Amino acid sequence: MSGVVEGARRLLRRSDRLEERVAGLEAAAEASRGRLEDDVVDRADAVVRRAGTRLRLAGGHTVVALAGATGSGKSSTYNALVGLDIAATGVRRPTTSHAASCTWGEDPATELLDWLEVPPRHRVVRDSLLDDAVRDEHAALEGLVLLDLPDHDSTEVAHHLEVERLIAMTDLMVFVLDPQKYADAALHRRFLAPLATHREVMLVVLNHVDRVPAERRDAVMGDVRRLLELDGLAGVPLLATSARTGEGIAELRGEITSRVRDKAASRARLAGDVTAAADRLGEATGTADARELREKDRRGLHDALADAAGVPVVVDAVARATTVRGRQATGWPVTAWLSRFRPDPLRRLHLDRRTSGKDLVVAARSSLPGPGQVQHARVESAVRGLSDRVSEGLSPDWSRAVRRASTSRFEELDDRLDRVASTTDLGMDGLPAWTRGVRVLQLLLLVAAVVGAVWLGALATFSYLQLPQPGSPDWRGFPVPTLLLVGGVVLGIGLALLCRLLVALTARSRARKAEKRLRVGVVEVADDLVVGPLQAELDAHRRAVEGLRAARR
Repeated sequence: MSGVVEGARRLLRRSDRLEERVAGLEAAAEASRGRLEDDVVDRADAVVRRAGTRLRLAGGHTVVALAGATGSGKSSTYNALVGLDIAATGVRRPTTSHAASCTWGEDPATELLDWLEVPPRHRVVRDSLLDDAVRDEHAALEGLVLLDLPDHDSTEVAHHLEVERLIAMTDLMVFVLDPQKYADAALHRRFLAPLATHREVMLVVLNHVDRVPAERRDAVMGDVRRLLELDGLAGVPLLATSARTGEGIAELRGEITSRVRDKAASRARLAGDVTAAADRLGEATGTADARELREKDRRGLHDALADAAGVPVVVDAVARATTVRGRQATGWPVTAWLSRFRPDPLRRLHLDRRTSGKDLVVAARSSLPGPGQVQHARVESAVRGLSDRVSEGLSPDWSRAVRRASTSRFEELDDRLDRVASTTDLGMDGLPAWTRGVRVLQLLLLVAAVVGAVWLGALATFSYLQLPQPGSPDWRGFPVPTLLLVGGVVLGIGLALLCRLLVALTARSRARKAEKRLRVGVVEVADDLVVGPLQAELDAHRRAVEGLRAARR
């Protein structure tokens, strides 16, 4: 395989990886929006937009910017690299806040320069100039777009803003320093130190070295390197030049030529931007993975919400209502009739509507007492404990976002919890079938007792009036009327006592089923109003962490 083909494949692989990193940063910024400080997320978004545009406009061009202070010889260096006097120098330097550009090759890079906002009147195409004698010398620079930026120490604020804007958009940055101003704190604090993550796409030039005595050059160069290391720029190429004498210009042109030939400067610059933005976003996001929400984490919340929803009260009412109704249906008719005057627990709570639990038009608000301060405090404590557990280890910003989300819909809790009790099918549509059989049997026993009582009453009347008594049958020596009266009463009361046990078992069973159904509704409310928003924050944090990992590859 030829070196050209292999180099092209490596270039494509690097481009693919860069696009994946930009996509990761975009995902992280999108997930962090509203959770982290806006300025941090806005910077990441700006890098994503800039990278997307630059990748689309990259073509075969490499943008190199010369930046420097007034008197550093930046424009003279620019002219020396171009080979023509294009940029005004010294006292004739223009006061415009716009950059000037020179493009090598037949393609004028119009779309790219429009994006960089370089005015058309400040653009020059190198191959269009009449300098055939040096055309071959500059052929290696084909695809280069060289920018001459305004002086960064200008008193004009517009110049400062233009320099900062273009430095953020160029592929290779060349800082031209003056031997007398290279230690300027503003230069290092405002421009050099913040670009520590972009060491691979930076060059530093110490110009006017012809003004430095030969015996002091090494000391001056060493001091410049020391300051660069303090800025985090160790390893950045440092060249000594003199635009006036031409010293070092060939070496500078060679460095730029190698970057242009490699065609990787733009991707390296974008990669540095992505790294810097990911680092800033990562400082606020942290590296810890969010915990998974487990069932045991939710259990305390479900118990607190069930208490606030009045589930224990409703379950107790179901048990007592089943007991009352069951005893009325299976008790001895004489005493069961009297129990009808006792209030029905479910009806008192307005929960006996025989609704299926889904008919919200029929179901009205219940008469359950609303949750008091104790219940509210328990719910708040459970929610706070849940959010604290799942956000353990997260950064402060994300922890606050999780806690904020967990309580974001608290105002809906009371109404939704009351609706659980008023719309849940409590299984009270009727009594078990066996109670109907018992009721029929109790009526038959009552009829038998009444018949026996009437029969004995008639016999007593005949005896009292001294009338001949009609004969009465007996069974095994016991008169039938007496058996009917005593048997009907005793068997009826005994059956009622036996059915009390069965009714108690039925009441417990219905109470358990009602509790299960009510807790299903409580869990739905918890998932919708608390767990859902909380889980959404954890998912967003997971996307942010995964996006940052992709952006840092």
